[in-house]
Amino acid sequence: MLLHQSKIKTWLRVSSLLCIMSVAALLCFSACGSMPPQVNQKLVQPTVSNDLVSPGFLTVGSYTTYPPQENIDPHTGNAVGFDIDLISAVASRMNLKIKIVSADYRDIINDLLARNFDVVISAISITSDLQEKVAFVPYFNGGESLLVAKGNPRGIKKLMDLCGQKVAVQDETLEQKDLGMLSSTCQQAKKLPLQLIVVQDQGTMLQLLTAKKVVATYQDSPLTDSFIKQYPQRFEVGGAVVNANLEGIAIRKNDTRMFKSVQAAFNTLTTNGTYCSLINKWGLTSGVLMQDNRRIC
Repeated sequence: MLLHQSKIKTWLRVSSLLCIMSVAALLCFSACGSMPPQVNQKLVQPTVSNDLVSPGFLTVGSYTTYPPQENIDPHTGNAVGFDIDLISAVASRMNLKIKIVSADYRDIINDLLARNFDVVISAISITSDLQEKVAFVPYFNGGESLLVAKGNPRGIKKLMDLCGQKVAVQDETLEQKDLGMLSSTCQQAKKLPLQLIVVQDQGTMLQLLTAKKVVATYQDSPLTDSFIKQYPQRFEVGGAVVNANLEGIAIRKNDTRMFKSVQAAFNTLTTNGTYCSLINKWGLTSGVLMQDNRRIC
């Protein structure tokens, strides 16, 4: 599969994510405004027009149903999210306009290789299999994490702390499978199994946690971070990110001009403060890229 398992959800996720938007405006991020001002530095020279799918534009493929990294704003119909802001800033540094094309995650890399896009950004985990097909500019660390009540009254710091506890998880997700295996591990350790509360959408999960009907929810770490940003007085993260994987902007391996331009533009964004501004804007602090063994932000 093209995306790391922690990112791949069945098509049920599409409807469930739309449900989030209608439940208490949980994913209606107020920060989806204009890009932060950039330091006045020399722009990266764009690739020659003949190398671009559309001259003057950076055409980007993205699976736009994965908030807060990429999704379609139901009010404007435009793509929004951390990934979208980041690649838009990259295009600006290259002196190019941006064109986002929504794509099926199952075909997104093949579509890139077929030159339907110039690049792909879509929370794609960098794997050895994919590196045989495309080159990557790393930009984020994604994984899974626990969301708990503010103050963490149950002291949930790791997955094994969930043994014997009620935990909410979304149906048809990798997290549900992981917790199912964890329940068996709890029993092998002579502890009580988990009591899984399986729901159809993230909104219901948050309601259960707020009502103290579960001790935690388990989901992709960017979602955990975004919920904490929205409700800092209500929730916090329970322990470290689990199953973290480096994500990257995908580029055709033979398109060396594009790779060098994107890499140079991204490097500028990390030094002029734009990258950290976007991380803070979307609240994705747990996924900050490491550089020289330290977090960029």
